[in-house]
Amino acid sequence: MVKELLLSLLLVILIPCTQAGEGIPTSDDPVLEKKVMALSENLRCLVCQNQTIADSNAELAVDLRNQVREKIKAGQSEEDILKYMVARYGDFVLFKPQMKSSTWLLWFGPLIMLIGGAWVLIISLRQRRKLQLQAHVLSAEEHERAEILLSDKNKKSVVPENTAQKNIVQKNTKDQS
Repeated sequence: MVKELLLSLLLVILIPCTQAGEGIPTSDDPVLEKKVMALSENLRCLVCQNQTIADSNAELAVDLRNQVREKIKAGQSEEDILKYMVARYGDFVLFKPQMKSSTWLLWFGPLIMLIGGAWVLIISLRQRRKLQLQAHVLSAEEHERAEILLSDKNKKSVVPENTAQKNIVQKNTKDQS
């Protein structure tokens, strides 16, 4: 019994070791690897979208890092590699896109949304305030009548002023009975 328990415990402990991930391939040349990682900091992971390809472990990010590594080995400059990536994947692949007419929405979109939201909030608050100021104010006669109705709340008979109100009072007294 103890032997089986120890064997089970050993298996439970060793199972996570079998799930180890694949190691990140690195170059034999540390200078090359440093250049790859520096350039990868400027490229966005198209899967994660909020990480650079240097930070991401997505398959596409690994492939893009390998492409960058091979292009650096082939002797291409950082500028050429960035131009290639932009030509292939668009300006979105740059983690810090350049300021140009096609990227204005990326740069100014959040500011426009913030200003638009503030404008909608201000307009709705002004309309609410206007509606509150236009709220119906009771005349002295209506105020007295409301006080009478509220003071006679427990009484069953209320004196209506017109026939429509009489019908409502009669209906309410029938419902209460």
